[in-house]
Amino acid sequence: MKNAYQRKKQPELVRRQLLDVAARLSLEQGIAAVTLDAVSQAAGVSKGGLLHHFPNKLALLDGLFDELVARFDRSIEEAMAADDVEKGRFTRAYLTVCFALDREAEAQGWQVLTVALLAEPHLKARWRDWVAWRAAEFPATDSSPNCLLARFAADGVWLADLMQSHDIDASTRAALLQKLKALSLE
Repeated sequence: MKNAYQRKKQPELVRRQLLDVAARLSLEQGIAAVTLDAVSQAAGVSKGGLLHHFPNKLALLDGLFDELVARFDRSIEEAMAADDVEKGRFTRAYLTVCFALDREAEAQGWQVLTVALLAEPHLKARWRDWVAWRAAEFPATDSSPNCLLARFAADGVWLADLMQSHDIDASTRAALLQKLKALSLE
């Protein structure tokens, strides 16, 4: 006998939902709260459904990391494409993207990534690999001490935004960004 109703399978939608729930739990309660049981229950997905997409917690965090870093990369590539000055182009794009993270619709995702990077040694190593890979792409144009200093400052702004430790008005923020971009040209 055939079932009268079968739910249409939408694996990408389920995967997206699981990642969104993991991100929310991580931000609201910390990485420790991201358990397979908690994510499957909050997402309304069976544990077997979750395990189909992510066989363990590390795979779930890796999926979240991969998605956010891919978005970060796309944003950097878009900013680089809009910049016709080769010297320091990657650094200026990095600055632009980092300074915009606090007002993006996906700011919560970046906060989750940052929290996860601080908490999970495996993700710290993956971030270090990403930073090294990107730095190795542009040694002739973005390896100066000034470019490195500007990127370090952007990381500081990113962390300050996450911690909400500094109340920087828009004009001051824009001035900081311009000064840091100018460093990439020296």
